[in-house]
Amino acid sequence: MDRIPFGVRQLDTTLGGGAPTGSVVLVAGEGGAGSREFIQTSTLLNALAETDEALHDLYYGDLAPNANPPGAVHFVSFTADERRFAEEVGMTMDDDIADAGMDAVRYHDLSEQYFHRSPVPRDWYAEETADIKDLRARQERDDILGELGELLVDHAPGNLVVIDSLSDLISTAGRDEKVNWSDVVFLIKGLQKGANEWNGVILVHVGRETVSDTEYGQLVDSVDGALEFEWASGGSTRARTLVVKQFRGVLSGIDDENIVQFETEVGDGGFDISDVRKIR
Repeated sequence: MDRIPFGVRQLDTTLGGGAPTGSVVLVAGEGGAGSREFIQTSTLLNALAETDEALHDLYYGDLAPNANPPGAVHFVSFTADERRFAEEVGMTMDDDIADAGMDAVRYHDLSEQYFHRSPVPRDWYAEETADIKDLRARQERDDILGELGELLVDHAPGNLVVIDSLSDLISTAGRDEKVNWSDVVFLIKGLQKGANEWNGVILVHVGRETVSDTEYGQLVDSVDGALEFEWASGGSTRARTLVVKQFRGVLSGIDDENIVQFETEVGDGGFDISDVRKIR
C-alpha cells in the first residue's frame, strides 16, 4: 500500500513508510505534550521535500520504497493567519527548515468565517485591505463546515491536508446554531469517506482536554488512525510520549515489535522520537 510520510523518520519507518494514502488521522494531545509540534513538523518536512531536497535529506533522510511525498501540503486554520503560524514554526524549528518549508505550504486562513458570528471585533481578524463589500460576501457564504468541505474537495486529492484544530469547531457547538456536536462527528465520518476517494492523507488536530471521554471515543471510532500525545511521569522527571491508539492496516506492525509507546522530543529539526518503550 502506498504511503505518505508523517515527516518523523523513526515513526514512518515503524509504520512501514508513513500513513496509507486515503487515511484520516486524529492527532490528539495533552497541553504541551507535542501534538502541535508534530503537525508542524509533518507540514514543514513534507513541504521541504518540494522546495529543498538537500535539506529534506539532511533532516529526514531517504523515503521508504513505498512512500512518496504528497503532491502538495495544505494547512487549514480556523483562528490564526499564516504569519502567526510561521512565527510558531520559527520558534520550534531551525530557520532553514522554517523558511524553505513555508515557501511550499498552501495556507488557508478561515478566521473570518470562524469569528464573524462571535463578539470579537471585526478589525481583530479581518484583513485591513478588505473593503466592506468583500467582507460581506465572505461572511454570507456557506457556514464554516461548508467552507471547509469546499476547500477539501478542491485541495485534498493526492495531498497532505492538516486541519488545526477540531477543538475550535467544538468550541462553537452550542454557540453557533449552525454547528453542534453531531455535526462535528458527521464531519469526521465524511472526511473518512472522502479521503478514500481523494487518495491523500488528512491530519486532524484536537486538544484532548476539549472533549469528554465519550466524545473522544466517537472521534477515534470515526477515523483510520489515532495518535495520542501524553505526558508520562517516571521518578522525578516527565517525558513527552506518543501512543498509536489505533491505525487500521498499520497497528499490527507496532504490535509485532511489542512497542508500547514512543518517547519524544522537540529539537531544531522539529518533533522527533528519542526512545521506544517495548514490552519486556
